[in-house]
Amino acid sequence: MSERLAVLSQYLLPKQALTALAGKVASWQGGSATTALIAWFVKRYRVNMAEAANPDIASYASFNDFFTRELQSGARPLAQAELICPVDGAISQFGPIQGQQIFQAKGHSYGCTALVGGDASLAAQFTDGHFATLYLSPRDYHRIHMPCDGVLRRMIYVPGDLFSVNPATARGVPGLFARNERVVCVFDGPHGQFVLVLVGATIVGSMATVWHGVVNARRSGQLTQWNYENNSISLKQGEEMGRFLLGSTVVMLFPKGALAFNPVWQPGGAIRLGEVMASTTPPTPFA
Repeated sequence: MSERLAVLSQYLLPKQALTALAGKVASWQGGSATTALIAWFVKRYRVNMAEAANPDIASYASFNDFFTRELQSGARPLAQAELICPVDGAISQFGPIQGQQIFQAKGHSYGCTALVGGDASLAAQFTDGHFATLYLSPRDYHRIHMPCDGVLRRMIYVPGDLFSVNPATARGVPGLFARNERVVCVFDGPHGQFVLVLVGATIVGSMATVWHGVVNARRSGQLTQWNYENNSISLKQGEEMGRFLLGSTVVMLFPKGALAFNPVWQPGGAIRLGEVMASTTPPTPFA
């Protein structure tokens, strides 16, 4: 099937129903059947279980337990950098935000306001700022960590479509990351406010954060916000902030200012949690 046909077929698929079914299968505790499914997945996607804190696939009660497995201590050392890569995966795109337009793929951009769920005042903080879009493939470690220290201010659940987020779909579906279901996490960091967006996709059973748990368990179709101004939820650089129950994409927005991405980064390149992502201007205090 050509790439164009593969993308077009997604408009016809019952994506919500498929995703609900996948979520049920992934959470099912099926004993030997679950172990067989995990074994097939490990072989099919060449998952490196030697890095897992628990490499015994037969000990995972559900596919979700396996998929969100913890890594061994020290498997991802953190670089001495102002901003570190928050995930294992591949680089989709990164660079400057043009006004409020974020580059998705050749011929496609989308707006900051659309990405964050329609909040124009929040989006305005990233005018002419910087972005990074990172894709997690099925074989990758699927916990998301903090690129720098952060104090949580808000979380926004934005309902939406459930297109695949693989590179072919990013090239073929306009505004993909601003039309799929997503969870927008707003932090204050050493260099100003930044946003970390968890983007849902076909068969992504759910998205979870460490402070809330599963955010989209019911998929009500309603935009929902949580305010944490008075809750003092602080996370350190490298600390886990969330996870995907089946894989997807992370989009980060940073404000205008001097920011230099890792010079070895390039679209399509492999990345690992903890490596250098970018350097910025000298830090300013935040609370």
